[in-house]
Amino acid sequence: MIMTHTEQVIANALALVEASRATRERDQLRRAEWQKKVDISRPLPPLPRPVQLPLALN
Repeated sequence: MIMTHTEQVIANALALVEASRATRERDQLRRAEWQKKVDISRPLPPLPRPVQLPLALN
């Protein structure tokens, strides 16, 4: 079957939309995996208590 120019343009646009959707879904899955890693990472260690240094005013 011979495609007209209009049909070719429509087919190209649909292919572009499908590629864009696939990229977006892949990125969404990658972000979800990254978020899981962040959520299960170890909590930060507690900060040491501040120590007041002596101030010699001689």
